[in-house]
Amino acid sequence: MIQKDNAEHYKWGNNCDGWHLVKSREMSVIQERMPPGTFESRHYHEFSNQFFFVLSGEAELELNGIIHNLTSQQGLHVPKGMPHQIKNNGFNALEFIVTSVPISHGDRIEV
Repeated sequence: MIQKDNAEHYKWGNNCDGWHLVKSREMSVIQERMPPGTFESRHYHEFSNQFFFVLSGEAELELNGIIHNLTSQQGLHVPKGMPHQIKNNGFNALEFIVTSVPISHGDRIEV
């Protein structure tokens, strides 16, 4: 059984957190936390399809030039090859799940 408390943890970006809930060669499921005002760099994946699902807070997910504002219990599929960027422009922490099939590690191309 896996949960955030016993999952492998890592830091990324400007004080953002990630917890590996599933870490295999075929699929990655990560719970992430972004403090207010943080963002990742715009990029795409050549092979990996991703699905972002917001647990709490508000996400601005730019996908191929279109802004999608996601709130709790909303998600968005990011197909391979599509430039994207997630931001937390809100006042509270953003917590979300990102699922990648196949895994996105080593498959990140900065835009």
